[in-house]
Amino acid sequence: MPDLLTDTTLTAADRCDRCGAGARVRAVLPTGGELLFCRHHANEHEARLLEMNATIVADADSDAMA
Repeated sequence: MPDLLTDTTLTAADRCDRCGAGARVRAVLPTGGELLFCRHHANEHEARLLEMNATIVADADSDAMA
């Protein structure tokens, strides 16, 4: 079965999995799951996400993660 193309753009309906604020960062886990974070919680969990080899994609309207 061919790979499906999906739009990964965050919308106003996407909410932070931690606090419910507007999501600005999508973290795609190597296992196939994903987490959505506001900027604050993305910064808080960035080190652990990188440790887990997650792919981190920031919203184009927000600053890139350091």
